[in-house]
Amino acid sequence: MTTAVSGTGVGPLLRHWREERRISQLELALRAGSSARHISFVETGRSRPSEEMVLRLAEHLDVPVRERNSLLLAAGYAPRYAETPLGDPAMEALREGMERLLQGYEPYPALVVDGTYHVLAANRGIAMLLDGLPEHVLAPPLNAMRITLHPEGLAPRIRNLPEWRGHLLEQMERQIALARSDALRRLYDEVAAYPLPAGAGDGRSVAAGGAPYPYFALPLLIEHEGRTLSFVSSISTFNTPLDVTVAELAIETFLPADPATVKYLRSLTP
Repeated sequence: MTTAVSGTGVGPLLRHWREERRISQLELALRAGSSARHISFVETGRSRPSEEMVLRLAEHLDVPVRERNSLLLAAGYAPRYAETPLGDPAMEALREGMERLLQGYEPYPALVVDGTYHVLAANRGIAMLLDGLPEHVLAPPLNAMRITLHPEGLAPRIRNLPEWRGHLLEQMERQIALARSDALRRLYDEVAAYPLPAGAGDGRSVAAGGAPYPYFALPLLIEHEGRTLSFVSSISTFNTPLDVTVAELAIETFLPADPATVKYLRSLTP
């Protein structure tokens, strides 16, 4: 679902994306091999862009694949990108590839989420971190943001919760700015309103004993079985996706950020 933009036709939509990206008509024209006059005529409805021009402008404006279909429809053309369910037989190779990746990353945590952070797949490292959470928090559909920030979810276990919470909310804000998603906005409003649990961390990333730790990226410091585990996360997406489902997939992996975490997780491997 997307947010409505005032005006009809493809022109107002393209103008919206151009203004969101803070690009002038002249700059967009130079990037797309057109003229500022033609871009102006398209935006005001005086000129109907070709299908090729719509796609070219969308590419240079970094419009999400789902929204490129909306642009094409508004211009009177058929959608170019399919939205194939992940369970479809056509996605078998993709599913198997992601499963192998998640399993190969064990014992470190890794998961796959869609554009609104619903968990589509996860490995045993993630299951370890979720162990002991209340059933109602883990009720499907699992949502990574809800599980992490819910006061009865992982939040009480995160030692640097204010810092990590701020990082996640900023990440969502950037995504909302890039994609006009009502569902993502509603999720943001929900998790941003969660109260901080009693005794939440003070927001500083520290090593055992309270000394500042020279992390190379903001870590997730999380309690597990009386230990503080330390991770930094990496998010991967697919290059040049030709399907809406694939375009919105993200694989998040958690890399141990200190030797103690590496040693402990490896000790759990049979």
